[in-house]
This record gives sequence, C-alpha cells and structure tokens, in this order.
Amino acid sequence: MKTYLLSAGAGILVGVIYSLLNVRSPAPPLVALVGLLGILIGEQVVPVGKQLISGSGLAAAWRQAQCAPHIFGLLPGRQANAQTDALARMPDVAKEKRS
Repeated sequence: MKTYLLSAGAGILVGVIYSLLNVRSPAPPLVALVGLLGILIGEQVVPVGKQLISGSGLAAAWRQAQCAPHIFGLLPGRQANAQTDALARMPDVAKEKRS
C-alpha cells in the first residue's frame, strides 16, 4: 500500500509543478494509461515468444513468463505471499545465493 501512496503522491507533486509552470500534461490521461498498458504488454512479447518457440502452448508460456503479475501487479497485502511463493519456485542454488 505504501508504494501506491508514494506513486499517487509523486503524481500529485508533478501535477502541481505542471500547474505552477502553466504546462499541460504531455498526453491526455486516458491516452497515457493506454500507452502504459501497451508498454507492459509489449514487454511480455519476448518472454512469451521464447516459451512458444521452445514448444510450450500459449497458456503455459503465459504462466511460465509470469505475465499476469507483471502486467496487473500484486494487490496490496499479497506481496508477502507472492514473495514466499516465488522463493518456493526458485531452484535450490538460487535460494542459497539469496540466504
């Protein structure tokens, strides 16, 4: 939740600075949000493509590339569970390096 509040605070601060400088936002809010969504989806093309080339189906490639958490984010309060789950899926060598 702290991350969301910091993000909103930074956005408000930038909005105040824009207002003081009499500058309009570089893009209408809806256009900017659609652009950000496009960036997030575009980032997943290469990992999913690699999984598809290796012979995985689309649904399996989507899961293996962990696209949903990256695109949609984690809901507040679920970070601890997600980190625990991520560590459980790591190979033992990677767990030893993090300890």
